[in-house]
Amino acid sequence: MTLLEVDDLTVRFPTDDGLVTAVAGLSFRIEPGQTLGVVGESGSGKSITSMAVLGILPRRAQVSGSIRLRGRELLGLSERELRPVRGNRIAMIFQDALAALNPVRTVGEQIAEAIRVHDSRPNRAELRRRAVDLLDVVGIPSPADRARQYPHELSGGMRQRVMIAMSIANEPELLIADEPTTALDVTVQAQIMDVVERIQDRTDAAILLVTHDLGVVAGVADRVLVMYAGTKVEEGPVEPIFYETAHPYTRGLLASLPRLNRSERGELYRIPGQPPSPLHRPAGCAFHPRCRYARPGQCDVDVPPPAEVGDAHTASCLRVHELDEPGEVPA
Repeated sequence: MTLLEVDDLTVRFPTDDGLVTAVAGLSFRIEPGQTLGVVGESGSGKSITSMAVLGILPRRAQVSGSIRLRGRELLGLSERELRPVRGNRIAMIFQDALAALNPVRTVGEQIAEAIRVHDSRPNRAELRRRAVDLLDVVGIPSPADRARQYPHELSGGMRQRVMIAMSIANEPELLIADEPTTALDVTVQAQIMDVVERIQDRTDAAILLVTHDLGVVAGVADRVLVMYAGTKVEEGPVEPIFYETAHPYTRGLLASLPRLNRSERGELYRIPGQPPSPLHRPAGCAFHPRCRYARPGQCDVDVPPPAEVGDAHTASCLRVHELDEPGEVPA
């Protein structure tokens, strides 16, 4: 059975200036043990999607569509009904560990609390032992000593490992990693992603990896979902997304990556223009004002449906079959 099914998810926020559409008609699936990478520029709706799945959006958010965990609808459940799901069946690694952790409690106490919320059987000594074991699993040296420390006494990489330890404390079926390597140096990023992969091997959890780093996605994801202006523009297995790229936006993202094999010098490619305001979404394809392939009277009028471009590979572009060879990126 499919682990997570998201269908026609739409998230809107009322503001003084009007209704802001953060996510519009998003659909995707995650199978057990699978890693889905969700990528896109800031403001594309990645984090809002992950928060909607976990049910932690602000109360003013207007959410419609369907989010099903192993066939059970999560949208519309009360806080009491969601409590056994959050942190137990679905857990989240937040991007800012220092803000997510309680500054006045030791990291060991916080991990123990994550366990006790869903299992009241362990006594204090058992909870302390399990917290130390989890810190050891995520690769923190001297875990017994670190468990007695406060978040501010740890480095950024260690705090992120503590967040991972808390998220896997109850061996969830789905682990949402929201920009888990933000603000970390490249070496620590690699270590954190290695920890996440080892945890997946140990627990067989599915992972929803939210990131703007295509390099991270290439190394760990099974499938990739590319978002732009709150919508899905391309989705497929990781290799076709990188080597048979079909949507102009995805091509632009890949072209902007630094490459060691570039022979010429100069500035990196950048996608022209800016992402649209969620208050004033352009008609037709949301990407058409920035797209070099856009055709007036077509792309600025009609909303592109997902088109099959390969095995389990779709792209939402009206001209997807008229573009350059698959995978070609802008010069």
